Amino acid sequence: MTLLRAARPEEAALISDLALRSKAHWGYDAAFLEACRAELTWTAEQCGSGDVVLAERDGRVVGFYALGVGATPDRGELDACFVEPAVIGSGVGGVLLRGALIEARRRGWRRLALDADPGAEGFYLRHGARRVGEAPSGSLPGRLLPRLEFVLSGSADG
Repeated sequence: MTLLRAARPEEAALISDLALRSKAHWGYDAAFLEACRAELTWTAEQCGSGDVVLAERDGRVVGFYALGVGATPDRGELDACFVEPAVIGSGVGGVLLRGALIEARRRGWRRLALDADPGAEGFYLRHGARRVGEAPSGSLPGRLLPRLEFVLSGSADG
């Protein structure tokens, strides 16, 4: 069983390492991963904010998501959703995403947007996201990422 819980400040290094391992799952080389390191590094403050949620199985952290405020009060951002490579495909990602969508609705957001790794785009589309454009990578100049959006149920246009 996968359980969700809020991250703690002292888990920042663990979460940052997990994010890099998860990113590496898509076959990126060491130079690419190093270019992403700063963007995938989580601080104690972020981990203690309540916006970072961990997935645990048998007491072991196997993934996390992070939420952020969007451009408008009714729109949030899925800032991160990473799964330990050894358990990718076992349902952890779905548990994390459902948890993020539930929390987004609880916060009153009508939309939840994200910039997806191209390798993960299909996962989000299968779970109901739609592609709304492209966004520049925060790590690599000139690289574009799929910009996706969930319209949350209960909203006037969803």
